[in-house]
Amino acid sequence: MASNLSNFNPFNEISRFEPLRNLDDFFNNYRMASPWSSWESEPRIKIDVSENDDAYLVKADAPGVPKEDIKVTVEGNFVTIEFEVKKEENKEEEGKTVRSERYYGVQSRSFALAQDVDETKAEATYKDGVLELKLPKKPGSARTQLTIN
Repeated sequence: MASNLSNFNPFNEISRFEPLRNLDDFFNNYRMASPWSSWESEPRIKIDVSENDDAYLVKADAPGVPKEDIKVTVEGNFVTIEFEVKKEENKEEEGKTVRSERYYGVQSRSFALAQDVDETKAEATYKDGVLELKLPKKPGSARTQLTIN
């Protein structure tokens, strides 16, 4: 019996800054549609960031985007990836679109790294819908930890 108990923290959702997270469940319990169910945020560019002693390695998903339309900006330790997904011209002579979930428009993602990047030695490759960045660390920009007196 004791293994079925869990801790309840009434401030848990507020501490994660998601106070409306369970609002859909509230409406579902009363068989009402949530007014927020049709709101969908634009998809974020999904990234993986790893590092070794010399550089950061970034992989970003950009499926179906021509490499000419991808823009990468590096300023110090701040990296921005931006591209536009364009809608295909598709004339439907028979039938109508019932549901369209594919996003069209500008997508961007910015993030900060722990150390500055040497922009002159940075490399970018794009293959099979994945953008790979090799961002060498700038010499002398290592983080230092202060001693607390």
